[in-house]
Amino acid sequence: MNKPVIGVLAVQGAFIEHRQILAKLGVETFEIRQKADLLNNPLDGLILPGGESTVQGKLLRELDLFDLLLEKIQKGLPVFGTCAGLILLASHLSNDGNTYFGTLPVTVQRNAYGRQLGSFFTEQPFRGEVVPMTFIRAPLIESAGEGVEVLAQDPETKQIYAVRYKNQLGVSFHPELNDDTRIHQYFVDMM
Repeated sequence: MNKPVIGVLAVQGAFIEHRQILAKLGVETFEIRQKADLLNNPLDGLILPGGESTVQGKLLRELDLFDLLLEKIQKGLPVFGTCAGLILLASHLSNDGNTYFGTLPVTVQRNAYGRQLGSFFTEQPFRGEVVPMTFIRAPLIESAGEGVEVLAQDPETKQIYAVRYKNQLGVSFHPELNDDTRIHQYFVDMM
């Protein structure tokens, strides 16, 4: 089987770190900065990185990438949204009137853990394996809709950190900021 090629949205945010983790896994990546990048490269998966969701949403529309990416996600392209990327995928934002792609049936609260100073690191189970999780101005998955599989949840507070729905993987933390490759490997295996 051929190795997948993953496009990493590179208009703003922590896209380089995703490419570095995927390189460790031997996965070919390219940066999506303009429509031509999508049209001229093979694409087996998409990463929507952390950063500022409002800025990313605005740039996706200005660069004429939004509708094309939405269509690909709706047609089953595997997509992995981390932090701001999760916000872009969420079908409902509890503290923001905007929705972006709206393809992942979850309700998300933006900046639920506070501002930059409220950032923290923890280790929690992801599909039964304890993995490092770095939260920076992170969103909270308040609820998961029908058909959504919860992949990571705090055993005590029951706060949801990671979900999967069909071709979509969403996490409220930054797995690309640690050396652990297991969550990215899980995404690659989804393809």
